[in-house]
Amino acid sequence: MITVFLGPPGSGKGTQAKKLSAQKQWPQLSTGDMLRLAISEGTPLGQKANSYISAGALVPDDVVIGLIRERVSRPDCEAGFILDGFPRTIPQAQALDQLLSEQSKKIAGVALFEIADSELVNRLTGRRTCPSCGSMFHIDTLKPKKAGVCDQCGTTLAQRDDDKEEVIRKRLQVYSNQTFPLVEYYRTQGKLFVLDARKSPEQVMTNLVDQLKSLK
Repeated sequence: MITVFLGPPGSGKGTQAKKLSAQKQWPQLSTGDMLRLAISEGTPLGQKANSYISAGALVPDDVVIGLIRERVSRPDCEAGFILDGFPRTIPQAQALDQLLSEQSKKIAGVALFEIADSELVNRLTGRRTCPSCGSMFHIDTLKPKKAGVCDQCGTTLAQRDDDKEEVIRKRLQVYSNQTFPLVEYYRTQGKLFVLDARKSPEQVMTNLVDQLKSLK
């Protein structure tokens, strides 16, 4: 069972990918994690990727696809895996389809986590993060016991730069321009299903699992 998770930043796809991975024992694959692993292991692709990152440049698609090819060939991916945050563009999706075809594999389903931009802005601008332990809170939906202070370690909470409204709106624009065309790409393949990301995390997970059962 190979699934792709699509959705704008803050839609909850990463959270749901972690939950599904724990439940089904399918690895959650993100390009960021794969890049860090390859660089730390010093693989040829890792060294190549690091040369771009060190220069402040984007890692080219062919390098990222190479990393994915290596990763999905590992034994823990045999029963299935979740692609979180990849592909981001049509060329990446086409390269991924080609890669999987070479291995006699194919994507079973593509989950689109759908939520309005206005709700995302409210959700993300309200997030507060602990600089020390990484715990996350929200000024409305997940308040700390003491205002502005981490429950876990007592550190003063902060708003990350990428949780500020002007940054969020730019990220949403990038998503709309680059990634949203993937929705139609996968819809025409008959692989897309939509999840209402406004619902509670528990309800989203229930709906996600139900959709995956129907794919089987």
